Amino acid sequence: MLIGSNRKFIIIRPNVLFSYKDNNFFTFIYKNLLNNNLLNIVTDQISNPVYVPSLATIILELILLDCEGIFHFGTDKNISRYDFALKIAQVFGQSLGSVEFQRYSDGEFQPSFEESVRGSRVFIIGSTNPSSDNLMEMLLMLDAAKRASARHITAVIPYFGWARQDRKDKPRVPIGAKLIAKLIESAGATRIITMDLHAGQIQGFFEKPVDHLYASAIFVPYLQSLKIDNLTIASPDMGGSKRAYAYSKFLNSDVVICYKQRSKGNIITHMELIGDVSGKNVVLIDDMVDTAGTLAKAADLMIERGALSVIGICTHALLSGDAYEKIENSKLDKLVITDSIDSEKQSNKIEVLSCSKIFGETMYNVHHNKSIDELFIT
Repeated sequence: MLIGSNRKFIIIRPNVLFSYKDNNFFTFIYKNLLNNNLLNIVTDQISNPVYVPSLATIILELILLDCEGIFHFGTDKNISRYDFALKIAQVFGQSLGSVEFQRYSDGEFQPSFEESVRGSRVFIIGSTNPSSDNLMEMLLMLDAAKRASARHITAVIPYFGWARQDRKDKPRVPIGAKLIAKLIESAGATRIITMDLHAGQIQGFFEKPVDHLYASAIFVPYLQSLKIDNLTIASPDMGGSKRAYAYSKFLNSDVVICYKQRSKGNIITHMELIGDVSGKNVVLIDDMVDTAGTLAKAADLMIERGALSVIGICTHALLSGDAYEKIENSKLDKLVITDSIDSEKQSNKIEVLSCSKIFGETMYNVHHNKSIDELFIT
């Protein structure tokens, strides 16, 4: 690539959108290869076609037009949630960038961008749920992009793992969520896009901008389409009461809350219901489902107290241990989740809604300096 000039150089690829700083958009449209190996590029800003040499990667010098960088999507087909990243890329209208991973026999791996990202905006997509390979993949790719001189590096983290460690709940324990936030920033992220953090205050652990999305933009229209009579929204614990009230506002429903006590993580010793569900169709709202112990116990309790039906709504489906068995054996009619985490198993009770559209639109708006307010419901 040409260097040492104050002029702008843009790498042009199919289906790539650029923008002016005033947010007027124009699209470079690939038409056809001419006999003399020239590529016809037409824009809505240039009345006459502009011809430039056709190469594997075309570098076009733009003197009068002040453009933004190019999107690059990075992921690995073997480690990362490749299918989810691919869906986001399809929503946006661009293919994933080329990334290769070198693996060693002891489990160590090294990512490598197989195309230049110098001066570009890079979106690196992947949840950081355990195992720690997912987190390490994100950190290594952020560092690689930083050392490759990317201009902006956005970590797109649909599910922010380790988020349950958001405070010291007893002596001599770490605040894991704060540590992960610092690691992501130190690795090179200049912006973070995530969805339904386990605790909203985790945004404050970052010094960089955080776009915190809500799955309610997906679930509320879905629930409205079901046209459920005698609807009641329920929270399986006290911590989710604010989320439940937010859903009830848009669905014009009552709210009930479960109070639970744990002996330790994933072990519930007692659960009590605050509110009346007799003759109601209940929708349980939670941000994540891990072993499904809370969800299954809450659903069983609702039916015991006279509920007609119970549907579970959870953004992040970890589904570890015997979660599938608990869901199958519970009183849940069905569990509706997103694809923020790849589900390895299938269940007749589980329905998956994709959140790729909301992430794709957010990334587009971020790149073009547009507001993302329209993507929020709560």
